[in-house]
This record gives sequence, C-alpha cells and structure tokens, in this order.
Amino acid sequence: MLELLENQPLSLYIHIPWCVEKCPYCDFNSHAVKSAIPEQDYVAALIADLDEDIERFGLSNRPLHSIFIGGGTPSLFSAASIKSILKQVLSRFDHKVDIEITLEANPGTVEADKFIGFFDAGVNRLSIGVQSFSSDKLIKLGRIHDSDQAKVAAKLATESGVTSFNLDLMHGLPNQSLDNALDDLKTAISLNPNHISWYQLTIEPNTIFHSKPPKLPVDDILWEIQDQGVKLLNEAGYQQYEISAYAKPGYQCQHNLNYWQYGDYLGIGCGAHGKITDSRTQKIMRTIKVKHPKGYLDPSRDFLDQLSEVDESERPFEFMMNQLRLHSAFSIGQFQNSTGLNINSVLPLLKKAQQRELMVCEVIDNEEHWLVTQTGQRYLNDLLEIFL
Repeated sequence: MLELLENQPLSLYIHIPWCVEKCPYCDFNSHAVKSAIPEQDYVAALIADLDEDIERFGLSNRPLHSIFIGGGTPSLFSAASIKSILKQVLSRFDHKVDIEITLEANPGTVEADKFIGFFDAGVNRLSIGVQSFSSDKLIKLGRIHDSDQAKVAAKLATESGVTSFNLDLMHGLPNQSLDNALDDLKTAISLNPNHISWYQLTIEPNTIFHSKPPKLPVDDILWEIQDQGVKLLNEAGYQQYEISAYAKPGYQCQHNLNYWQYGDYLGIGCGAHGKITDSRTQKIMRTIKVKHPKGYLDPSRDFLDQLSEVDESERPFEFMMNQLRLHSAFSIGQFQNSTGLNINSVLPLLKKAQQRELMVCEVIDNEEHWLVTQTGQRYLNDLLEIFL
C-alpha cells in the first residue's frame, strides 16, 4: 500500500434537520417542525461537535476548502444564527477569502431581507429547492411553495449579492409528460441561475412514496426527457459536469466536486456523515453523527454515533462510485493519492470496462487518465458493478 497523504481538499457539511413538512419522496434526515426550533442550543452543539472532530482527527492545520449548509431546510434559521455558525467555523481553519459557502433554501421559507441577511452572514452561494414549476406536481410532491414563490425566490437570489445560485429541479414526476418536464426546465433556464441540479425522482425506502407508490413515467418517456433536456441545457450554455449537475462556465459547485473526487469532508449536525484521511494512522475513517435532534441536543450526549474505517478492499469501489459520476477524467496519481492503493489493484477492472466500451484511457502529460464514455454514463450501474 502507498502512503496516505492529507493533500486533498477538506470540506465541511453542516446539517440542519428541521422542515416545515416532511415531503413524501424525501429520505434525508429531516424532521417536521412541531414547536419552536432551538436555534441557539443547536448552534452551540454544532460548534462543540466540530471541535470534537478537529481534535479527533488532528485537523487544526488543514485549510478548509468549502462549506455546505444543508438539511432539512436551513433557511428556517435566522440570518443571525447562520452568521454565528460561520464566524465560529471560519475562526478555526485557514481558508481562502472567497471560500465557497452554500446554503440550501426552500422558496416557501424565504423573504427578500432573509436572503440579503444570509449574504451578509457570509453565504455566497444559494441552492433553492424548486423541484417543479407546475402547481399540481408541487402538491403531489408535498412542497409548501407554489410556482410564483419559486420564481420570486430566484429573483431574490439574483438581487441578494451572492456570487452564484443553484436551482434544484426534478423530472420523472408522477404523471409527468415530456412536454411538462421540458416546460419546467425552460422556466428554470429563463430565471438565469448559474447552476442547475436536474435529476430524476427515485422512490427510496422509508418514504411515503415507497409505501404508496405514485404512477411514474415509463422508461421510454424518461429517456426522452433526459435526452432532450440535456440538449436544452447545452443550448442555454449549461455544461454537464456530473450526472445531475449543469453549470455555466466557472460555476461548478466546488463542495460537491470534492465529494465526487473522493476528497475529505467533516459532517456535523444530526445524522451528518463525514470521511477523513488520517495520515497519522494511515487510515480513511467515516463518521456518522447522532440522528435525532433530541439525542443530539441531550446534555449527556455523544455526538458521534458511528466511527468506522474504510478497508483497503472497499476503497476502489468507493472511489469509483463517486468519481465515475463526473464527466471528466481521473489520473492514476489521483486514484493512488486518494486511496493509498497502487493503480495495479484496479487496472484489470479498468481494462475490462474499456473492453466493454464503458471507459476510455487517455495519456495526458505522460500520465494515464481514465474517462467514462457516453455508454458508460448511460449504464453507470453496470459500470460500477465491475468494481464491486
């Protein structure tokens, strides 16, 4: 095994678990608000959680690459609470002046002064969960906003001062036709976001849709939606750089790129996941925090629910599961530095994928780079099975 180095970016994910309502398709760790949200207690817990991770993994000297505040619905928190979190986080790490700081927001929970407040708190990128601009689809998805509120939220994001904003949009919705899906996408494009996350609705276990499945479009319609939708996005200047991520040049989400490139990230907050390379022990560790807010806020708590090592045998698949989502090549050096394994450990599998025309090999600056083909992108699950 090669030496594991802490030379990949370190990101921070902050989870805020509360929502106004639980959506029927959502399998994230979110909890419907039943009383006043304990913002101050939760902020204090987040910072204590962070301090424990910094000490646990010896991270005081590693610079911070990006911050993502997700949920739940983080925009339910006040701008003052978000400012307090960011001020305390940034005081603990070296970081670039323009470090990417993203906050997720739902159109039904924002007003003009709130977006401006988030920007003043340090947020420079907003991610707005629109999901659809069709009223009947929004009702079916259990969303608390309507189409007009979604459009207003995009306008407010444009005027707030943030560097970039993303619109989250789904397709393959219950009873959705090709024209419905493309109309949604055209509306999103007309609002001129820097980034669009456009992904197919999937039915996940432990959701209302799983126990009461809606009628979804057939595969032929899903493929037509995907094919024509990508053309629409390309024509509008959005470049696909990941399975469901499209950005104007220079506006790729740096935080998510770090995930997909098998970088390191801390996860703080209820149920948050983390992955850290520890050069002191030559191990890659994963963390999961206590899931329920009641347990997380218990004064006698232990924030950490699970701590586990990523075994050498698991690293190739973990690396590929993330990296192969991207529409860019990875180098031999990148694989070796991220996993601590020699490329020879997966070379026969890469060549097998190449023989099946799922991947190609390119030599750039005298180093091999491996790239997923269009066929590999379409049959990604088949490609990933090669590395299991």
